[in-house]
Amino acid sequence: MNTSLRTPALLLLASPFLFLGETTPVEAASVASTDVTDQSTSENTSKTKKDASARDHHIIVTAHLDRQRASLQPSTGATVYRFSRQDIERIPGGDNAPLTTILLQAPGVAQDSYGQIHIRGDHNEVQFRLDGVMLPEGLSVFGQALMTRFAHSMSLTTGALPSEYGFLQAGVIDITTKNGTSDEGGNASVYGGARDYMLPSLQYGGHTGKWDYFATADFVHNRVGIENPTPSFNALHDLSNQYHFLGHLRYTADADTRISFTAGVSNAEYQLPNNPGQQRQFANPTYMGSDLAQRLYGSVDSASLDEHQKEITDFGILSLQKEMGKLSLQSSAIVRYSSLGYSPDPLGDLVYNGIAQRAQRSVFSSGSQSDLTWRIAPRHTLRFGYQAYVERTIAKMDSTVYTQTGTDQDGNAVFDGATASIHDGTGRTGWVYGLYAQDEWRPLHNLTVNYGLRFDGVDEYTHSKQVSPRINVVWRPWTGGTFHAGYSRYFTPPPFELVATNQLGKYAATSGEPANFGNSMVKAERDHYFDAGFAQDLLPGWHASFDAYVKLARNMIDEGQFGSPIILSAFNYRRGQVHGFEFATDYSRGPFSVYGNFSWSRAIGKDIVSAQWNLDPADLAYISRHWVHLDHDQRWTASAGASYTIFHKTDHPLRLSATMVYGSGLRMDGATPNGASVPQYATFNLGIVQSFENLFHTPWLKRTELRLDVTNLFDKRYMLRSGDGIGVGAPQYGLRRTILTGISQRF
Repeated sequence: MNTSLRTPALLLLASPFLFLGETTPVEAASVASTDVTDQSTSENTSKTKKDASARDHHIIVTAHLDRQRASLQPSTGATVYRFSRQDIERIPGGDNAPLTTILLQAPGVAQDSYGQIHIRGDHNEVQFRLDGVMLPEGLSVFGQALMTRFAHSMSLTTGALPSEYGFLQAGVIDITTKNGTSDEGGNASVYGGARDYMLPSLQYGGHTGKWDYFATADFVHNRVGIENPTPSFNALHDLSNQYHFLGHLRYTADADTRISFTAGVSNAEYQLPNNPGQQRQFANPTYMGSDLAQRLYGSVDSASLDEHQKEITDFGILSLQKEMGKLSLQSSAIVRYSSLGYSPDPLGDLVYNGIAQRAQRSVFSSGSQSDLTWRIAPRHTLRFGYQAYVERTIAKMDSTVYTQTGTDQDGNAVFDGATASIHDGTGRTGWVYGLYAQDEWRPLHNLTVNYGLRFDGVDEYTHSKQVSPRINVVWRPWTGGTFHAGYSRYFTPPPFELVATNQLGKYAATSGEPANFGNSMVKAERDHYFDAGFAQDLLPGWHASFDAYVKLARNMIDEGQFGSPIILSAFNYRRGQVHGFEFATDYSRGPFSVYGNFSWSRAIGKDIVSAQWNLDPADLAYISRHWVHLDHDQRWTASAGASYTIFHKTDHPLRLSATMVYGSGLRMDGATPNGASVPQYATFNLGIVQSFENLFHTPWLKRTELRLDVTNLFDKRYMLRSGDGIGVGAPQYGLRRTILTGISQRF
């Protein structure tokens, strides 16, 4: 992993240029043949040279346009962690590893259940971009709709972001997708092993004339779709089937014009794992003493529940990139559809939670993004742009509940076993938008100042706007050393698709009645963000960096899982504070590379002011007067990794790699809400890849790879979630030791 703030612009070109202009011994021998052969050879040689020249020109133009696209969205003053193609391949699992596994190797990224990650103490304010184009938020909970296999390279940008980044600002994950130039040819692979894990995949890319194309697809089948709610080796009822596809088509009209279209599909079905031995009847503790609860006790086994969830995401991006002298432009149209459906166990959910709820949510987003760079003078580069999205969200819930007949002498609700059906649903259309302008100014040769303004607005369930000033300063006082400092004003709209709009009155006097009826609308978050750091090249190949940050928030957005459907719901803390620091270092020389990082973070909030009905009244009263840790607050986070390639100068290199992830533990309830943390843990992963070039001695079969990966090498039993805390559902444990093998063939 490269933690440098610099971008190696021509890495993309290294591999293709190695093969230009080469002459094989067969071609050399042909020259000495008859006149007819000489003429034929001359024609073939001429055709080869023309093809090579066309390929050379295509690569140069592609690299030029890629560099110009990158210059549209610089990260001046922000903190950037880059993952090259080589970095991704060195991590155990490589392209087969989940995207979150790669990101956990960056500083300040904490692991959570349901495949979630937290960057710098924020819950889920993570922005995904494909080739610089932002994807609207979706509804995926258990896994990412974007696969590591889609990425040629990627970067994580965090800190005090320049003004071109809006809406979701804890971290910007920009994926440079594979394409037919950098990833020419095909690759077929089969990967699998423990717990019925099977992952076949296929990819192919190439270019002809002015066209460049790439497509990849995979299918994931396993019994580890969701984290185990018990520390046992295998979870009960945890089957998962997932389908993914990405297609990329580009047309390069000339050296300054390119049109591209990217489309993706993710379709995933999950069984929700069961937690044996549960005795709680209904969600609200006051129901525990009811006669009905006593009659139902033991009538359903929590180990045999049958709950399912389905998640779908489809997206498409059409982009035009144009160079016009000192002007560079990329303009894109974006669509994304995302849906989530939960199917309950009709009797089991009713007995254990007091409500069996079939829930469906969907969101359709369409919009556009444009970014313009004007190199007005050698020391001034102006940038302008906007993002605007129209969104339609629909929520439907069909619930079965017990009806309340009264209360007993202790005030506990009384039920006679009769059930009622409740339909609840809403639909709404809204939009979010943002405009920005900024100037990148170099008053001195070693000093860069990036300052600008951003204007954001949201008109959905909430209506608000904000003008946000931002400034970053980068100073390079000596060779290899870089200081940076910045301030950014942030505006974060609440996630449209996660705003709960239940009509609470429908559930009154039933077993689905909430603990309270407070339901203030979720508000937009407004932040002051400060960041400063230093990076230094210590020796050739050895780099180190340190960064510190502070965020002061008003109406801080958090998310929690309340109830049986695994659908996150958003709410606000009136005030929030996040601060911490990060240290990272990496070294690479020849066949050896190593990196390590650690971070400290503290995220706290006070006074929950929206969606209050999800929480216990006693917790609400305490939080209204006291600061509490956010449920995703983890004090210490660290990761490290190393890779070494044996026989790297031969056609059969053997790569050994290992990674480590450490967490001091997310929050759980103690004497106060979120007043304790789960135990600390450290897990180690191992990867071995044996490669063979031209193993089968055929012109159409190229590199063959045999892979062995071990996740959680020492079979560490560790807890991610205890099952209690603000917005925390069932307990979650990390994956036990898992051994996977695979074979892939290039062609």
